[in-house]
This record gives sequence, C-alpha cells and structure tokens, in this order.
Amino acid sequence: NDEKKFFKAWQLNERHYGALTGLNKIEMSKKLGEEKVLKFRRSWDIRPDPLNKESPFHPLNIVTYNDLPREDIPDSESLKDTFYRVINFFESEIKNKINSGNVLISAHGNSIRALCKYLFKLNEIQITKLEIPTGNPLLLSIDKNLEILECKYLDQERAKDLLIF
Repeated sequence: NDEKKFFKAWQLNERHYGALTGLNKIEMSKKLGEEKVLKFRRSWDIRPDPLNKESPFHPLNIVTYNDLPREDIPDSESLKDTFYRVINFFESEIKNKINSGNVLISAHGNSIRALCKYLFKLNEIQITKLEIPTGNPLLLSIDKNLEILECKYLDQERAKDLLIF
C-alpha cells in the first residue's frame, strides 16, 4: 500500500518550559541568570517554576488543546517528563509502524532529544550533552528490535557528534 498517512500528535510537542514560556534565552538569562537557565534547559529532572494557569501561553488557554484531558496538560516539564510523554507515544503509536516501512518523525528539539535518548540508550548525563542541529534530518536504519544499524545526518557539514557510536 503506497498510501501516505500523516498524523499530528501533541505528545511530540516541545517541552513545556513553565514560567519561562514566552521568554527567549536572553530574557530568561536576565530574569534568572545564565547558570540557572542552563540548568533548566539541560538538566534531566529539574522543572522550571509552573506557568500560571491564567497565562495566555498556558495550554489550558489555547484552543488547540481543548480536546485533551485536563490532567494530561502540565504546568511545567523537565526533560525527564518530556521523555516519558514522547516515549509513551512512541511505544503506543510509532514503534509498530517501523517494521511496516519508513517512518518520518518531525518534532521539536527536546522531543527529538528524548527519542534519541531512548533509541541510542543514552544515560541522563549523555543526554544533557547531545547537540541536535535544527533542520538537519537524522536518518536511522533500525532493525525489528529497535537496534540502530546505521545513523547519519543528511547534511554532513552541519552534523553534530551523536555520542553513540
């Protein structure tokens, strides 16, 4: 069957940065200091302060999320939280499709980071060091046991060290 199917999944959305939502890196650094921002951005299990539920940036106040169960919508997430959200979706919706053919996953940086942690079997220290270049597809050849047979960035000039092989 050559039919192409596309699915949108909120579970592959970017990490919820809580009270830091809506701020760019410079604004975050001014507000909290560079060290604390780096800790929030790259630590495994530290969440930023929760986003006020009245904020227009809170998913509770964004129409796109109206159909989601309220208990699934966080006020803030750590990379660990994002990891479990992404991997639960991967296990339930993507994993079985891999053996049926090619699968293209397009997601945000921390969602891709979470998926890389899982597929490359990275620990909590390794994942904080993984650099993922924006807009440079990563091609993985995976066997039925999810073992990586081959891994390469399509644009080798912008490739980053994958820390895996």
